[in-house]
Amino acid sequence: MMRDPVCLMVLEPRKAAAMAEFKGYAYYFCSEGHKQSFISRPELYRDEASAMRLNVGVMGSADDDHPEVVRDQVRALGHAIGQRGFILITGACPGLPYECAVGARGGGGWSVGISPALSLDEHVHKYHSPMDMFDVLIYTGSGLMGREVTNIRSSDMVVIVGGRSGTLGEFAIAYDEGKLIGVLQGSGGITEEIPGIVASFGDKDTGARMIYEADPAVLIERLVTMYIEQHYRRPSCFCEETDTVGVGEEERSAMK
Repeated sequence: MMRDPVCLMVLEPRKAAAMAEFKGYAYYFCSEGHKQSFISRPELYRDEASAMRLNVGVMGSADDDHPEVVRDQVRALGHAIGQRGFILITGACPGLPYECAVGARGGGGWSVGISPALSLDEHVHKYHSPMDMFDVLIYTGSGLMGREVTNIRSSDMVVIVGGRSGTLGEFAIAYDEGKLIGVLQGSGGITEEIPGIVASFGDKDTGARMIYEADPAVLIERLVTMYIEQHYRRPSCFCEETDTVGVGEEERSAMK
């Protein structure tokens, strides 16, 4: 449960009437009016109620054979995530996820790496994975495939960059679990095939939402807009459907 920072009413986040994001943190409101009050003067209300940062998971190829233009594009993605105040989640591997972590560090952000290993020693020596760009490493001991589920479920939004079969598996998990998914167009690999793959699903509705965009900063902005306007009400398939809840003055008073 969270509190509306304007009136301090206790809310279940998914049933809040409105949501806003400020410097990477998610705030929930009992009414659209309170959201607008917050947006107009966030510095007045932001410390009145606790808030959690949103996590953006970036899934992509661990290979190092990517053109410099793609590396630059993915670093820019990480920079946009970090600068916005979100926490970056990756599989703590080399390649494009590492480039994204480099960008997030440059943008002043935090990075969490979900490692397949049992320990730092195994992370470095068995999986030959980096450690220098991560603020937190979580050792799952689940192996390369097993940690993919943790990656996806720990992310509020998922971005697919480049990648081959492993990244395709992460995309499949995200889609089946109803995540908000961004595809960084122009980053190569399976990103070129995803529109056709999604079309082949027919009328299968998992609740997943897709956004395609080549500009990293614009992609993050579009994902955030979709999340705060719609997706927070059912952020995964494990949540029941919920409608927008408007809270009247009498109910608001009774629930304080």
